[in-house]
Amino acid sequence: MPISEPSMRFIDEPIDVQFDSPPLLEKSPPCPQGFIWQSETFRIVELLAEWKDFRRRGRMGRNMIPPHLSRAERIGSWGVGRFFFRVRTDGGRIFEIYFDRAPADAGDRKGSWVLFGERLVDTP
Repeated sequence: MPISEPSMRFIDEPIDVQFDSPPLLEKSPPCPQGFIWQSETFRIVELLAEWKDFRRRGRMGRNMIPPHLSRAERIGSWGVGRFFFRVRTDGGRIFEIYFDRAPADAGDRKGSWVLFGERLVDTP
């Protein structure tokens, strides 16, 4: 019997993250040790996967000449990019979270953390 990939429940809500030690580079963070979502604290016990996406979206993707765009998509540029983490929490749940480097506005230039979704384990 083939093994199926777990399905994903998309959430797309902001979260507050917790680090045992603050990251050295605020705009290029490692996986946090925990997060708070809807007033519930989740402790991360295992990093299952991580990846980066530096694609420029919308008008940001059209404001660079092709050689510069190619380089920016490989290494990133200020305010563009997402750092994704698939994690297992102490309760055994699997979530995908990401840090979005895009500033919310001129007064908040730090970026934000988002709970992208939860992996649901299919049971037979």
